[in-house]
Amino acid sequence: MEKLKLYGFNNLTKTLSFNIYDVCYAVTPEDKQKYIEYIDEQYNSTRLTEILVEITKIIGANVLNIAKQDYEPQGASVNLLITEEAIPIVSVDPSCNLGTLIPTPRHVVGHLDKSHITVHTYPESHPDKGIMTFRVDVDVSTCGEISPLNALNYLIENFDSDIIICDYRIRGFTRDINGNKHFKDHRINSIQDFISSKNLNLYNSIDVNVYQENVFHTKMILKELNLDNYLFEMKAEDLNENEKNDILNKLNQEMHEIYYGRNF
Repeated sequence: MEKLKLYGFNNLTKTLSFNIYDVCYAVTPEDKQKYIEYIDEQYNSTRLTEILVEITKIIGANVLNIAKQDYEPQGASVNLLITEEAIPIVSVDPSCNLGTLIPTPRHVVGHLDKSHITVHTYPESHPDKGIMTFRVDVDVSTCGEISPLNALNYLIENFDSDIIICDYRIRGFTRDINGNKHFKDHRINSIQDFISSKNLNLYNSIDVNVYQENVFHTKMILKELNLDNYLFEMKAEDLNENEKNDILNKLNQEMHEIYYGRNF
């Protein structure tokens, strides 16, 4: 599509909310605790920071400030303040760390007048069915020409995603050189347009889009379950057929309840 000739800065705000669920099965209280500890280590704030910094590179932005935090008993959050263009060092607020993290981080999360990326994690478990669920929420909000949609495949491939729920919204308007308002600066029919065929083929997907409002929603659920990928501290070969089927039914129920947003 021909690039718009704008009057001034591109004022459109493009926000991608990327929400994934990873489901697992653990039986004993000890195994459940081990799973939560494993997830907490696997997706601690340092690892999440590395992922968000890579997203920043992929969409063509620059890191201005990073704030990160690990929580007790579990969970982590990271917030990146980013800019489309690099800012001269003399113009950078001294409270910003430009991506260089000190051993005891200062919690500087503010002045979000530019683009930003955040991530939060939520491990949890079912009280008696052995089902463990790990949720990750990533929000990428950009202004200007850079697009968060360019990071979709990287996000899908860097999390163990059984269920993916994406929302994309374009807000505000920008003006061309003739003064006309433009409420969208790129073509989009579906979020799926920006996901590779390799990744799409792994999932069943549905869209709920409101085109006139520039609101796009896509849900994806993994097509095939390999039981060994879902068992924590056990192997499928050690289970009989009834046990395997029971666990698969529990996993399928959990995933479909999340996917459709209601209890079955």
